[in-house]
Amino acid sequence: MVGADVVQLASEANCHFGSDSGCGFPAPGLGEFDFKPIFTVAGVDFTKPMLLSIICALLVVGFFWAAFAKPKLLPGKLQLVGEIGYDFVKRSIVLETIGKKGEKYVPMLVSMFFFVWIMNIMSIIPFAQFPVMSRIAFPAGLAIVVWITYMTLTFKKHGFVGGMKNLCWPSGIPGWVMFILVPIEFFSNIFVRPFTLAVRAFANMFAGHLLIVVFSVASWYLLSPTIGALYGSVSFVVAVGLTAFELLVQFLQAYIFVMLASSYIAGALEEAH
Repeated sequence: MVGADVVQLASEANCHFGSDSGCGFPAPGLGEFDFKPIFTVAGVDFTKPMLLSIICALLVVGFFWAAFAKPKLLPGKLQLVGEIGYDFVKRSIVLETIGKKGEKYVPMLVSMFFFVWIMNIMSIIPFAQFPVMSRIAFPAGLAIVVWITYMTLTFKKHGFVGGMKNLCWPSGIPGWVMFILVPIEFFSNIFVRPFTLAVRAFANMFAGHLLIVVFSVASWYLLSPTIGALYGSVSFVVAVGLTAFELLVQFLQAYIFVMLASSYIAGALEEAH
């Protein structure tokens, strides 16, 4: 377990503030996001984050399959929870952002929302304790899916010329500034959007997880019959508080990711702006 591994190593070395071993604080770093492969197939390492992502996908598919495999007019508890989650994404994100045109994209965006959310929640699940979205490959992969959808819808609806105009040609702008704005709009819509979509989700999960690990390890390190015990208790309270705060951040990151994806789809379906 990330974080727990560091605490375990500190424990084995009796590494505490003021201890006779004279060890320093075992500061967590980028190594907290690296994992030994569980197994290797054809030169490809299968790691813990990959396993967690598969588990998350199965959880999302399994839940909605169980909730809606045999839907009833009077829903049971599982179906009711599924309907609440589905309607939340549909009404609060998709219809608010895209409008009625977004109905056909609701299943994809609902799946994406709960997949991202569950991968984030893995950071507080015992024996998992790692937010999958803190590995850049996962948010980058989802951002590529959104980007492909965005580009496909743009050129499918407007054609090549109309699609380029939709992407690069702002309306209501004096023609003499277009030579500046067109390259900026092109670069922003085609390259910056998928990059920021991925980095936003990655950076928040990366930073949040690292903070929790730092304060958790500090709680153990400062646990000693000295004044350090007082600081250690404060560090522990901060770690608990950060964990509670992460619950909110995990939800918000899933919400923002899908909201931005919806806004890109909305832009693709609209006339040239």
